[in-house]
Amino acid sequence: MNPQLKKGALELCVLSQLTAEDKYGYELTETISHEMSIAAGTLYMILKRLKEAEYVETYLIESTSGPARKYYHLTEKGRTYQQEKKEEWQTFTAMVNRLIQEGEKEL
Repeated sequence: MNPQLKKGALELCVLSQLTAEDKYGYELTETISHEMSIAAGTLYMILKRLKEAEYVETYLIESTSGPARKYYHLTEKGRTYQQEKKEEWQTFTAMVNRLIQEGEKEL
């Protein structure tokens, strides 16, 4: 997959994964990497930016099999931002799909 396409969508993917439930970093990496190839470092940079922007909050939960896990929780501000990004993405992909279909009709 083209890295530029992935870069634009990855933040929305992370935000969307957090809408239903809180997740820890490795869990997010595993879930997203089932669909697309990503480096864990990339994901953690996105999570850091989202936290600085107050779109997510973190908390620790002790683990029985190692160190405590840092969970990410979507804030209300983050939910609003996720919805805005999702609508932008849907508008963008609809435009691209129309252009692709129109171009194919001309062939």
